[in-house]
This record gives sequence, structure tokens and C-alpha cells, in this order.
Amino acid sequence: MSRSPRLDLPFVLPQQAQKHLTVNDAMRRLDALVQTAVVSASLGVEPASAAEGALFILPAGASGARWASMTAGALALFEDGGFVELAPVAGQIAYVADTGAFLLFDGAAWTDRPFRPRQVDQFGVNAEPSTYNKLTVAADAELLTHDARTPGSGDARKVINKAAPGRTASVLFQSNWSGRAEIGLTGHDDLSIRVSADGGSFRDALRVSAGSGRVGIGRSEAPVCALDVGGPVRVGAYARADLPDAAGGAGQIVYVSDEAGGAVLAFSDGARWRRVTDRAPVG
Repeated sequence: MSRSPRLDLPFVLPQQAQKHLTVNDAMRRLDALVQTAVVSASLGVEPASAAEGALFILPAGASGARWASMTAGALALFEDGGFVELAPVAGQIAYVADTGAFLLFDGAAWTDRPFRPRQVDQFGVNAEPSTYNKLTVAADAELLTHDARTPGSGDARKVINKAAPGRTASVLFQSNWSGRAEIGLTGHDDLSIRVSADGGSFRDALRVSAGSGRVGIGRSEAPVCALDVGGPVRVGAYARADLPDAAGGAGQIVYVSDEAGGAVLAFSDGARWRRVTDRAPVG
């Protein structure tokens, strides 16, 4: 055997003259193959000149006086004013300068597959993940923003998906690991805001029907009208001198605390405030 089996380095043979030539050739190959760094893996046209020792991975269809006769995927080493073909070996990793990426030669071709982001079962940032909380982040703040680098569309949509209407897709807010508020689809497809004083028993504060858009306040069942309130409703109280402009919108309701004859509810007709009792103007 006159050459090494893996890197194809030349051996110095017994009684060989000018042994330094063989040693220098082996050193040159090692210089190219150890901690491999290439100028490019996509340049398809042979450059007229290159820096001594410059290395390229040849893409398919490469052209040029020397490159055209080389094998796709081979390493083209520039030395002594010309290009020399070197065969990569399985497991060889190369840094590609013009893209900042790493490539692995798998024995047949160069690939970035081992360096792509990979699926992981659990991931923790400053904290240990668990079987239940597969993604765990311990931080004072987290930022989710639109894609300004690719760039993206400028939108920023986050998706929480559940398997069926009877399941839950929500965001839960806790105090010392005990639930206090929950927003989302909790056991149905209506949007709910629920609150709890003890982390165990929750009550609906607000529910918006997915089918009708009707809003229920203080009701656990679906609302039956545009605004369905499960209890008394309190409106703003004003003295006559402080009433807001009635022209702000017909249909507004306020409580007038100092109306002649006693406090009374009043509504706006779009021009002035009127008592709900007899429609007489307030004041």
C-alpha cells in the first residue's frame, strides 16, 4: 500500500529518493482536508485565478478549463497556479465562506441536513422542561414579533389549536401557581373570559357566541341577544351640569342624580337628554 486508505495521503516508501516531495504532498492534502473551509459550494464557473490554497466544492454542471472534467461534489484545490481535484471522505465537514453554513459529505453528496434546526421532544429556556410542559421559559419577559428579517408579511398571528369543540384552547393566568383568570375556548367554541378566586372553581365573566357574535356578561350559557347580562346593570351617574353631549349618539343611557323630582334614568335622542319616565327633556 502506497497511500493511506481514508485521506489518500502518500506514504514515504523504503529507499525512496526525494522523500520531501512525498511528505510535502501529504502536508498539502492535510492542509486542505483538515478543518475544511471552502470559498463556495455553489460557484459553477471556474475562476481565472484564486488565492493559493483556496478550496471549492464543485456543484453539478461546473464549467471551466479544469472544473469541467472534475466530478460533481469533488473538492477543487487551487495550488501552484492551477486547480487540483481532491475526493472528499464520508463524515467530512466543510465551512462554506460565502454562505456561512456548514456542509457534511455523507459518502455520496454534500448536505446541510445535520445542521438544520431539528425537532426536539422538549425544550427549556433558563428552566427545565417536563413531560407535561414540553416548552418551558423562565424569563421576566418574552417577545413574539412579526418577521422583519425574511421579511414576512408584517402580520403576527399565533395559533392555539384544540382537537374538538369539547376540548380547551386557552391562555391561563396564575398567581403563585394557582389559576386566577383564563381566556379562550374552554369546553366549547365560544370565546370566554373566566375568573377564579381559588384556582379550582371558575366562573364566566364574559362569553361571546361563536355563531352569533352575541355577548353574555356574568352568564355561563350562550347569550340569547346582542348583550345578555346575568344581573343588574349600572350606568354612569351625572349631575345635570355634567351630562355628556347628547349628540354623541342616540340611544345612550345615563343616570341623572339631581333631576327635578328625583334621580332618574335618561336617554339620548341624538340631540338632547330625555327622562325615560315621561320623555321630558332633562332639566
